[in-house]
Amino acid sequence: MSPPWHPSSALQRPDSSPARSCTSPVGRRPETVTTFANPAALLGAVGTDLGITEWFEIDQHRIDSFARATGDEQWIHVDPARAAAGPFRGTIAHGYLTLSLLAPLTAQLLDVHDVQMAINYGLDRVRFLQPVRSGSRVRASASVTSAEVVSLGVRVGVKITVEIDGESKPALIADLIVLFAGTTPIPRNTTAATTKETS
Repeated sequence: MSPPWHPSSALQRPDSSPARSCTSPVGRRPETVTTFANPAALLGAVGTDLGITEWFEIDQHRIDSFARATGDEQWIHVDPARAAAGPFRGTIAHGYLTLSLLAPLTAQLLDVHDVQMAINYGLDRVRFLQPVRSGSRVRASASVTSAEVVSLGVRVGVKITVEIDGESKPALIADLIVLFAGTTPIPRNTTAATTKETS
């Protein structure tokens, strides 16, 4: 059996201590992760609620680092003094910074074994509903919305909501698509029913 899927980048605690792997994610006990033996097992997981991650702080250091990496250094993100008098009463995280956290946040909830590689296939829908102010804590909840066999493996749809601590409206809602390529080929006509019969 190959190692479980790991995200392309790992979350770190605000104190910059290294994050654990997908099987022991930041702030989350491994027994709370929903584990699948292989990509084919995801075919029977449509409708599964994957739960909620622990809270994670998006601090100014992370916002500044993202601004430098992307070249988006607009004052609403990197100038606390000016932003304090602005519409958000302080600096806010880039929407794409919050979006970039979906992979490691999802890894706190979803652990797929027997995977050769995992590819971010795309996003069907993204809506930024509330700005995330510097120093805010966020967490994600997710559910499996679709799963189908494709040439490389199983393509899975995951609906993710990122909420902000103390806010009634979420930061974003997104439909994430991930392609899990297993070590063993899956017949194209495989369905959830057949995987349950052979598991």
